[in-house]
Amino acid sequence: MRRRRSQSGQSLLETALLLPFLLLFLVGTIELGKVIYTYFALQKTLYAIARLAGTQQGINLCDSNDPLLTQAINIVLTGSTGGTGQPLIQGLSATDIQVRVERYDPTSNSLAQCACSIAGCDTSSGGAPPDFLVVSLVSGYQVTPVFPLFKVDPFALRPQVRIPYGGT
Repeated sequence: MRRRRSQSGQSLLETALLLPFLLLFLVGTIELGKVIYTYFALQKTLYAIARLAGTQQGINLCDSNDPLLTQAINIVLTGSTGGTGQPLIQGLSATDIQVRVERYDPTSNSLAQCACSIAGCDTSSGGAPPDFLVVSLVSGYQVTPVFPLFKVDPFALRPQVRIPYGGT
């Protein structure tokens, strides 16, 4: 009987020593999950912008103030063409989104940003359409995970989406 009592006390002591580490591990796992969820939500948002902008008829991707491009960004971010709705991702605005066009160069066998000119990808001036549409965040999306007992500096998530251009 005496032996069981000491084992019970030992189990209680081991639990008391390990419980803070297990809680820190659990909180860390939850915070890591939040960061990963945020990254994929941003990536899905950028993909939706790319698909909507890439299939618009008559869109000028070389002009960042093009009304069709602005509407595509606003629809995905807020659900309204004017951008007056509640943002789906807090802290993300239309000015944070960068849309650029790329073309495949067969001589160098690589992708390069397409110049916005008649010889480049400016379709409104008679240029050929681009091969790819790239949507990214200008300066990233700041996240600050909260870990008890540890100071974590904020860092930027920088998702980027590249899709084949399908518009005209």
